[in-house]
Amino acid sequence: MASRPSGTGPAHRRGTRPAPLPPVEVAPQFPVLDTLRAVGALAVLTTHTSFQTGEYLGNGVGGTLLARLDVGVAIFFVLSGFLLARPYLARRTLDLPAPGLTTYYEKRALRILPVYLVVVVIAYLFVGGNEDAGPSDWLASFALLDSFVGKSLPYGLTHMWSLAVEVSFYLVLPALMLVAVGRRLRGRRVGVVLVAMALTSISWLVLAPRLDPHVAGSPGLWLPAYLTWFATGIGLALVHVLHQQGTTSRLVGHVVALGRQPGVCWALAGGLMLVAATPLAGPTLLEAPTVAESITKHVLYTFVGTLLVLSGVFTLPGAYRHVMTRRPLRHLGHISYSIFCIHLALLAAAFDLTGIEVFTGQGLKIWAITLVLSLVAAEVLYRVVELPALRLKGRLRRRESASSRTSRPATTATTR
Repeated sequence: MASRPSGTGPAHRRGTRPAPLPPVEVAPQFPVLDTLRAVGALAVLTTHTSFQTGEYLGNGVGGTLLARLDVGVAIFFVLSGFLLARPYLARRTLDLPAPGLTTYYEKRALRILPVYLVVVVIAYLFVGGNEDAGPSDWLASFALLDSFVGKSLPYGLTHMWSLAVEVSFYLVLPALMLVAVGRRLRGRRVGVVLVAMALTSISWLVLAPRLDPHVAGSPGLWLPAYLTWFATGIGLALVHVLHQQGTTSRLVGHVVALGRQPGVCWALAGGLMLVAATPLAGPTLLEAPTVAESITKHVLYTFVGTLLVLSGVFTLPGAYRHVMTRRPLRHLGHISYSIFCIHLALLAAAFDLTGIEVFTGQGLKIWAITLVLSLVAAEVLYRVVELPALRLKGRLRRRESASSRTSRPATTATTR
């Protein structure tokens, strides 16, 4: 017998409304992700202090694991893909317009540039090795172009290549979402775009070493090499929206079930980090890896970053959520961007204050001093620079909200 068309059943004839679909939130809160930002920032700080004190060498697997804490960058990129793509996917599901381009770019600029520009000035004025920098060097750094115009970055700013990758992603995300989403949210169409992003990364990892001798910058540090990490974040955003929409896909169900077991996510991530600590993922110092080693490390970091972010997306009330949403830990997440930006300049200060030479050990002491200095400086930057900028971002957000009040209502909350 043919199935009855939607809307022709007894409930419809009696005039009652059909059961509503589960609500899709445009901007829900993910409090655990705040703490995961702090995890990423502290991982990056630790790997840099360990490198400059020589702790990578002579410490076996432990030293290699310290080197692999640069996985914090993967965590950042997965987080960015998730948090920035999700509003596009959710709004399309609700038949709302995409975020306005002007407001979107203003928000990103206010979030990134104020602290970054302050740190650039600090690095050029106070970090040794930058004394001979000229106006063109300052200009390249202010414009986040160092990794595009040179093989080396200024002292105290060598980690900012990853921020340049972030900004590159911010610039192209609206176009990516336009291609991925179209007029209607279809998981298959988004999936094709995500696969294309991942294949681009793998191809770029093959191409970059051959391209490097022929360009001024460092192509291995450009956005194409890291699209996979952003893609998995976008994929998690798609799963979250489909789950809220009530999708019964088996794949969505499996991902949600895994995310609700944070212990399993962290255990799997820990196992993958142990694999990354083997020669399969390449050298721990600055030697150039082979293409196979680069791809292996890239894939391992993809899964580690995705698993950790997943643990904060679908987590249920319980011990993990209780710990990860404690106010001090979330506050560390709030100041984590400033920690990331300022820590290398303060690592140089830690060596100057102690008189310890680079690569001569005493890693724990240098790490502790750098951490304390970074926490204090980040708190100041957060209150003096970030918060005023965030208040401007709040005004922009209210302006955008006022312009769309006639649209379908949706539950909103801050996602930073």
